[in-house]
Amino acid sequence: MAEVIQPRLTVGDTSWFQRDRFGLFIHWGLYALPARHEWVKQIEQIPDEVYDRYFRHFDPDLYDPSIWAEAASGAGMRYFVITTKHHEGFCLWDSGLTDYKATNTPCGRDLIAPMVEAFRGREMKVGFYHSLIDWHHPDFVIDDVHAMRNHPDRAKLNESRNQSHYADYLHGQVRELLTKYGKVDVLFYDFSYPPHKGRKDWDSEMLLKMTRELQPGIVVNDRLDLMDVEGGWDVKTPEQFMPRDWVCVDGQPVVWETCQTFSGSWGYHRDEATWKSVEQLVQMLIGCVSRGGNLLLNVGPTGRGEFDERALDRLAGMGEWMKRHSRSIHGCTQAPKEFRCPEDCRLTYNPETKRLYVHVLTWPFVQVHLDALAGKVEYAQLLNDASEVRMSEPAGHQTELGGFASDTLTLQLPVVKPNVTVPVVELFLK
Repeated sequence: MAEVIQPRLTVGDTSWFQRDRFGLFIHWGLYALPARHEWVKQIEQIPDEVYDRYFRHFDPDLYDPSIWAEAASGAGMRYFVITTKHHEGFCLWDSGLTDYKATNTPCGRDLIAPMVEAFRGREMKVGFYHSLIDWHHPDFVIDDVHAMRNHPDRAKLNESRNQSHYADYLHGQVRELLTKYGKVDVLFYDFSYPPHKGRKDWDSEMLLKMTRELQPGIVVNDRLDLMDVEGGWDVKTPEQFMPRDWVCVDGQPVVWETCQTFSGSWGYHRDEATWKSVEQLVQMLIGCVSRGGNLLLNVGPTGRGEFDERALDRLAGMGEWMKRHSRSIHGCTQAPKEFRCPEDCRLTYNPETKRLYVHVLTWPFVQVHLDALAGKVEYAQLLNDASEVRMSEPAGHQTELGGFASDTLTLQLPVVKPNVTVPVVELFLK
């Protein structure tokens, strides 16, 4: 019996999370208008009175979340996470605790409610990102990461700021989000950065307690600075890099998800050109699942409320692959250690169906060799078209001259690579 790695148990319900594997991240706010990075206010140290021009001109007149949901669902994504508020402090919903919100811009409406409805209509789980940081709030103490970090009157400005009052505001806004929109499946807090700001500044333990009470089963990430607290987090979230193996904490495998961008920016960036190809993105998704993790892939909508053509092209390309290969992603995880991965391949495994998936990243000449699998596979097929892949065990001259063990299973592949981004062989184990 193949032994599948079981990650550390979580307080939140991560059972669906570990099945669905692929989600959409959305970074959207006033920063879509300058269109040169979501941290533009901080990077360029833009004062509030100048940044307010984006507030006065925020009018996403082409916003139709049903189009977003269709693109995400078509790409094979099963859940989404939207920035309700990013570090700039601007809120996409009609918060009763601030005037700095979408309803007070030319947009004039709550942007979260129709988004939640549209994605739920595609049977996708709902996630909220919420920034712990707020460069607009008058009680948020200015530190070395703040947009006003180099203000000549920083010390004097901080005299009237009260971080505990800001924490009350933070908790109040989270309460609104968790009581206005029905079931919320994920809360992605972002982020703590001790020694500048950490658990005391957010009153993190009380914030987490309220989060779990208002939304039982909600999946919470690891950025509240509560890594050492029992139940203080559910999911590890490595950002903008690919772990080499299943993510572990204190030597124990944990539920994990890497968040990644199409290019170098989370918010819409008009001039950023280092966009990943569909092939790179598909391989990234495969790589995550082959290590027992999830991929949360980001789109930054434009100031008019659209996914631009570059994002739609990548989502469509991934959807074309997922249409025929999602069986190797959804419901799958890292293959048991007894299944050794062939050269230039990645393995995933579905423990319910007992099927092993061989993702062939570099198309070989005719054969792929699987060590220690001879006699253990009942049937093999290419997943894209369900065409049979013939199997054989090594002949005598192969074991003598080719370095093949007697228990090697060889897959006989076509000479020409199938016309798909990454071909996958589905193995039905005995």
